[in-house]
Amino acid sequence: MRNCRQAIDPHWRIDRIELIDNNNFREWGVLKSSIENREARPALVWFRDDLRIADNPALLTAAQSGRPVVCVFVRDTVSENVRQPGAAQDWMLHHALVELQLRLQTMGAGLVVRRGPSFDAIIDIVRETGAELVHWNRRYSGPEVAIDKAVKARLISSGVETRSFQANLLHEPTKVLTGAGGPYKVYSPFWRALEKLDPPRAPLPAPDTLINCNQNLDSLTISDLGLLPTKPDWAAGLRKTWPAGEKGAMALLQDFLRDGIKGYAGGRDFPAKPNVSRLSPYLRFGMISPFQVWHEAGKAGVPENDLEKFRKEIGWREFAWHLLFHYPDLHWRNFDSRFDSFPWRTQVPELPSWTKGMTGYPIVDAGMRELWQTGYMHNRVRMIVASFLIKHMMVDWRIGEAWFWDTLVDGDPANNSASWQWVAGCGADAAPYFRIFNPVIQGEKFDPDGKYVRRFVPELSALPDRYLHKPWEAPVEVMRAAGIKPGETYPNPLVDHAKARDRALQAFESLKRAV
Repeated sequence: MRNCRQAIDPHWRIDRIELIDNNNFREWGVLKSSIENREARPALVWFRDDLRIADNPALLTAAQSGRPVVCVFVRDTVSENVRQPGAAQDWMLHHALVELQLRLQTMGAGLVVRRGPSFDAIIDIVRETGAELVHWNRRYSGPEVAIDKAVKARLISSGVETRSFQANLLHEPTKVLTGAGGPYKVYSPFWRALEKLDPPRAPLPAPDTLINCNQNLDSLTISDLGLLPTKPDWAAGLRKTWPAGEKGAMALLQDFLRDGIKGYAGGRDFPAKPNVSRLSPYLRFGMISPFQVWHEAGKAGVPENDLEKFRKEIGWREFAWHLLFHYPDLHWRNFDSRFDSFPWRTQVPELPSWTKGMTGYPIVDAGMRELWQTGYMHNRVRMIVASFLIKHMMVDWRIGEAWFWDTLVDGDPANNSASWQWVAGCGADAAPYFRIFNPVIQGEKFDPDGKYVRRFVPELSALPDRYLHKPWEAPVEVMRAAGIKPGETYPNPLVDHAKARDRALQAFESLKRAV
């Protein structure tokens, strides 16, 4: 194995170097001599959900240290309580890693890929390389925080310096607290608290270059991680929908700022309109940072109400992550414990009708088919399909959350859980349980010309608009002319809305009596 020290040109010297510490640039000082630089031991950068080069303080600080840089990604499927990404997330992760590796190679470094417990993998690589400095950007899920604390303690005890950075949230959860010192549980005061803080910092530049450690370290290939589907390969729609990696994220952002953010405040609820950024999968794995999105949006020159509404959606993501930090079991425990006795169904033989988009309610079916075909669903439609599962079908919200977790490319650990609990009525700042979306009215209001439904439920495409969201009301001759055979080419409604609503409200009343 070659020594990292051999990678440094003995004539290379830099007089001043800037380091990032707590999001501020500070002077580190004058490097003593080119001889000492030649003897420098490497800095290790541990990539996790920050798979980007630009606005990556852990990477930039390591690059500016003047040390050789070892970049590492660990696929951890064994550490206790770490929730594994779903299949669609794995697909997105594979392509993010491929592009990250290519970009690192163009900068003079590479990406060491390992599999196993994160603790063991990082300690092993530090031992193999002789690294005396380890950088990472902070994570906020409970099990991941525990791993990072354990790694930090072990490294420090071994004389290895560690540095962590704020990179994936605009504000640290420990800094946004109520007057009583606890976390916010309602979004509006949380947002007002954010507005009183210093504005989010400007995005950081990408390093110009990296000094390669030049060690022949053992590394898996990204394909060795087994993140892609094999038989059947269901990812054709994903490949058509999502450009790869950091470059793809920035391209989508610029497309949105050019064509989508103007009119965002009013258009974001209409699934056929272009007023959505579709950046959520890239934020999920850190292919783009919230700082980049925040500041680029501010430079777009759009009406203030559109900019504010868009930034409030970034704020909702922030709110969900702050909740998860303080309540790490958010994906399985009712935030409102009164719902622990709620009579949700857990054995649901008709669940496939929902997962396959065959409920007989066109807006619900369009959403579920969009999810299966593209790994994504419009936010308004997510609320509609979630409400249908929970309140029309009386299914435990955790079943729906698990389906989304497996099929969404943006299966965000915080947003997915917080949003399902919000719809169910048991979450923080939740919609009241008795708020039950009528899928017909929702379809008519937010897809009035049927463009969204006709795209994903093409068997209904010939129906006139007046019947598109309630095909069971169409006269026989209209159905025949549209080529529809009720119950055959398109299912009859799985449940009757009025009866389902009454059943859900009765269950809610029983909960109140129990309390």
